[in-house]
Amino acid sequence: MPEATEDLSPAPLSVELALHGTAVLEQGVVPDALVLIAGGDILWAGPAATAPPHAAVQTLTHDGMILPGLVDLHCHGGGGVSFPDSPSAEEMLAAVHEHRRHGTTSLVASLVTADAATLRERVGELALLAADGEIAAIHLEGPFLSSARRGAQNPEHITGGDADLVRELAHLAGGALATMTVAPETSDADEVIHALAEVGAVPSLGHTDGSSTQMSEAVALSAAALRREHGRSPRPTATHLFNGMRPVHHRDPGPAFAALDAAARGQLVVEVIADGAHLDARTVAHVFSVAADNAVALVTDAMAAAGMPDGQYRLGALDVTVAEGVATLSGQSAIAGGTAHLLEVVRHAVLEAGVDLVRAVRAASVVPAAVLGMQDRVGALAAGCRADAVLVDDRLRAVTVLRAGERVES
Repeated sequence: MPEATEDLSPAPLSVELALHGTAVLEQGVVPDALVLIAGGDILWAGPAATAPPHAAVQTLTHDGMILPGLVDLHCHGGGGVSFPDSPSAEEMLAAVHEHRRHGTTSLVASLVTADAATLRERVGELALLAADGEIAAIHLEGPFLSSARRGAQNPEHITGGDADLVRELAHLAGGALATMTVAPETSDADEVIHALAEVGAVPSLGHTDGSSTQMSEAVALSAAALRREHGRSPRPTATHLFNGMRPVHHRDPGPAFAALDAAARGQLVVEVIADGAHLDARTVAHVFSVAADNAVALVTDAMAAAGMPDGQYRLGALDVTVAEGVATLSGQSAIAGGTAHLLEVVRHAVLEAGVDLVRAVRAASVVPAAVLGMQDRVGALAAGCRADAVLVDDRLRAVTVLRAGERVES
């Protein structure tokens, strides 16, 4: 009798869920793609024709587009809840869930300028959410900002730089402090930038009335500090480009042009709030046309009114009025955060500003994930990443959201 030959073919992958459809993968838009999921992670993603042998418990075929779960670097709240104003992690979680239901599967919770005691309390509560994996990280927007360009920040608590406070808050955050906004012209801003890099956080330059030169010098200083400390990202960011900055003038280009120039060289990641209220669509298109491919992060700057009706809200110590979806300080014209979810920002960038779909999606996923130093775990439909996905229709509206392979309640 002939000897039996040993079967050397690999065993089929054991797959809990296979997503099938047109997907935005690392290589771009892939029709007839498969994303294979098990244990909350992505095992494989690519064209279905090249998929490895697998046995799937469930296959979900989607007729629209499959996007990676979105990553928001700058969010103050939603669903009627404000991170700066909520006393407990339990209450803050409602805002996290509001954005998660709409496709933001990784969220950075942002605070605003406040007294040191309040910052300590809020950071402590957010650290609990970070430890539980409910939020990706913490962002501090202030208090080392320009009073002239404070926007919706409380002027009573805007102060000069305090590197010791940075270190204290970072300690309370338990490693979750990812980024902090600082105005380059603030006293002791250099020390703050060094302290941020030292504690593993990324300096975010903004709310500034500084000059173009001051912005350029702060970008260089921040990048050098991050490289020296081997931080989570080698590049600093700019907090919501153009908003909270001295306006551009042909004889005084100011900080915004300096930031955009740095983004064009790939040395800075600029946040862009492409929600139709903070920036004109043509401005959004221009930023994307000038900046390097991986140098724009779409953000919401959302506050409590995201997902809520018009009305009266709070942001820190200030009253906010939302009318026709636009949030402003009550009785004033200053914009006081956003009311959109990140998927809506992506939609506006694509459908109104004409930004390429893949580039807009990456600006809301892989680019912010890289700022957080989490690009190997979130922000992409790729093997080894957490199984986060947003299934959208032809108008980029969420149909199904998955986080760690589980459906998020809509």
